[in-house]
Amino acid sequence: MVTASPLDQLGPAVIGARVKALRESESLSLRDLSQRSGVSAPMLSQVERGETSPTLAVAARIAAGLELRLSQLLRLDEGGAVTVVRASQRRRGGSKRRGHSFEVLTSSQPGQRAELSRHTLAPAGATGAADDPPMHEPGSRETALVEHGSVVLVCDGQRYALDEGDCVTFDADLPHHFENPTDAEAAFLAVVSAGLRRS
Repeated sequence: MVTASPLDQLGPAVIGARVKALRESESLSLRDLSQRSGVSAPMLSQVERGETSPTLAVAARIAAGLELRLSQLLRLDEGGAVTVVRASQRRRGGSKRRGHSFEVLTSSQPGQRAELSRHTLAPAGATGAADDPPMHEPGSRETALVEHGSVVLVCDGQRYALDEGDCVTFDADLPHHFENPTDAEAAFLAVVSAGLRRS
């Protein structure tokens, strides 16, 4: 009995879409990935369009070019299409000095296209300073929803006042931070989507 390979089980369209999404999330052109993987740009293009299924050897080279293991490229180590992050597994951080705490609610596994985090700002707290460099990759977009309180988004030198229930979307690769100008705690949810190449 012959066992189907993971590539056969997934099919060329699924593999192609995954390779393209990962390549674009890294802001790589086909030529960039070709140089990093040793797989020709025309072959990569055919794989991404689902016109051909790569051999395991070619898939392994593509994965290496994306700085992933083959199992990560093929999502063999994710345990399915659903990823659950328990409250106890959340990544937490922040700066007490700045009055900012956060927790990342989504998985840190490779290939994620978006990250959801919850931020809490103490009175007069801030997520960063005006001179902090952008933390997100080129082309990233961020959407923030104020859960309670009021905050100010400072993005590329402009100030935007936001109250409870307000939502804002902006280019996250620009210098930005959130401030709490009030004397009450504020909290907001933020979703950062992976960078897409700008044409």
